[in-house]
Parts: sequence; C-alpha cells; structure tokens
Amino acid sequence: MYPSSSRRPSAGSGLLAGFLISFTGAILFSTKAIIIKKAFQTTSVDALTLLSLRMLFSLPFYVAAAVWSFRRSATRMTPRQWMWVVILGILGYHLSSYFDFVGLQYISAGLERLILFLYPSFAVLINSFAFRQRISRPQIWALLLTYTGIGIAYFGELKIDTGNAHFYWGSFLVFLCAITYAFYLAGMGRIVSVLEPSKFTTYSMLVAVGSVFLHFLVRGGLTGNFHLPAAAASGNLWVYGVLLALVATVIPSFMLSEGMKRIGANNAAIVTSVGPVSTILQAHFVLGDPIFIEQVVGTLLVIAGVLLTGWKASSGKISL
Repeated sequence: MYPSSSRRPSAGSGLLAGFLISFTGAILFSTKAIIIKKAFQTTSVDALTLLSLRMLFSLPFYVAAAVWSFRRSATRMTPRQWMWVVILGILGYHLSSYFDFVGLQYISAGLERLILFLYPSFAVLINSFAFRQRISRPQIWALLLTYTGIGIAYFGELKIDTGNAHFYWGSFLVFLCAITYAFYLAGMGRIVSVLEPSKFTTYSMLVAVGSVFLHFLVRGGLTGNFHLPAAAASGNLWVYGVLLALVATVIPSFMLSEGMKRIGANNAAIVTSVGPVSTILQAHFVLGDPIFIEQVVGTLLVIAGVLLTGWKASSGKISL
C-alpha cells in the first residue's frame, strides 16, 4: 500500500500526460492541411486521389495494429460494436476527410482549420444532449475563450479571401467536415469506454480505408480514369502521400484516442483547439500565407482556452 500523498501526484501526472498526448496529436493533425495545400500547389492531383494515397500508405500500419490487437485481446466484439465501428469509421475518416480535402482546394489552410475546429463545440453539445454528459464550468470558460478567438480570426480571414469565387462552397464543405467529425468524436468517446482505444482506432481506420478505396474505384469505373497525375513519376506525390499517412494520420490518430481515454472526450476536444494556431503558423512559414491582427488576437484567446484546460488537467481537477 502506498500513502495517499503518493497517489495524488500519480493521478495528476496521468492527467497531465493525457493533456500532452492530446496536445501533440492535435499539432500533428494540423500538418494535414499544410501537406494537402502543398500537394495541390505542386502537383495536379485531385482530392479523392490524394485521400486514397493517404489511406494506401496508412493501411500497412493499421493492418499490423489490428493483428497485434487481435492476438493481445481475447475479447471479441459484438455485432452492435462492429456496427458502430463501421458507422463511425465512415463518418470520421472517409466522409469527413473527403469534405475536408475537397474544401481545401478552394480556401486557405488557416481558414480550413478555423472552420474545422468548430467540431469540439459540436462534440460537447452532442455529448450533452445525446448522452446527458454534464458540461463543467472550466469547459464552458475554455470553450468561450477558444471559440471567441476562432471567431475573431475567422472574420479577419473573410476580409482577404472573399475574392475567391468558390470561397463559400469550400467553407461549406469544411463545415460539413466539422459536423461529421464531431459525431465521430462523440461516438468514439462512448465506445472507447468498452473497447480499447487502440482497437477502436485501428478497426475504424480499416473500415475507412476500405470505404475510400471503394469510392475511388467507383469514381474510376464511372470515369474510366485510374491514372495518377504525372507528378507521381517524379516521386513528389508519393512523398505527400507518405507524409499524410504517417505524420498527419497514423501517429496522431492513436495519440488522440489515448488522450481521450485519459482525460475524457470533452476535455480532449477542447485541448485540440490548439490546431488552428498551429496551422496558421505553419501556413505562414511553409505556404507564405499572411498573418494579420485578427489571427494574433484569436490565437491568444485560443491559447488561453487550451492553457485553462491544461492547468485543470495538471492539477487533477478534470471531471472524467
């Protein structure tokens, strides 16, 4: 037996680790928009082909993880659990990703991330209304700070992007991405309470891989076009596919599921609001996008919201 004073730091350290895991996973996920925009700028690839390449290079890792999970766990999934894995996999990593990839053809990476990161508020509301999960006071303050910041930065971006003829269509597609991903996140928060996070992530990603490949084959069958762009011959497109698979998909997907297990779905959703900040900075230094005053103010508010959540995590006061 350990004294009670020695257990408290251990619990706090576990919560802090969950915060750091979620935070790092959000940073890695935020590289996705930068990689996609770079691929669109330097190759003639279309959204569905690029998404299919992302899934193709992700597949070996998730197959290996599925085999390891199957051998490690004697627990078998029920038909109902499989049904939810299929539904959430298609929602979270096929439809959501497809809307996002197409939308990024028409709007900037920074604006994409700002719209996309409405999903934590959607996920919190879904958890509250559908699953009767109470929204705590720290979560309310963190959400207010975070989304006030995102709103300020969003309207600042509107001033410089409205000349784009497809601006609102691209924004709408990314908005759909945020909605579908929020349902995935809320459902994931429920199912990881009965399934191991790594098992759920692995199987849902495998479902999404199969779904995306089927989409690609149907599109190719209808158009008669299965050919990759000429840029693939130079290796550039393959590099982007590998980066999307490893840096922006495989590693952060496992980190997010583990972080959610440690600190809860609502808190993980709020912590990942650092994503827009990361994307805006990367878009400036990698893509040459401008940074304006609204982004700076919005960034400070988003950081304040994330730090509030992180402080609660490190002090062991997060309501799980």
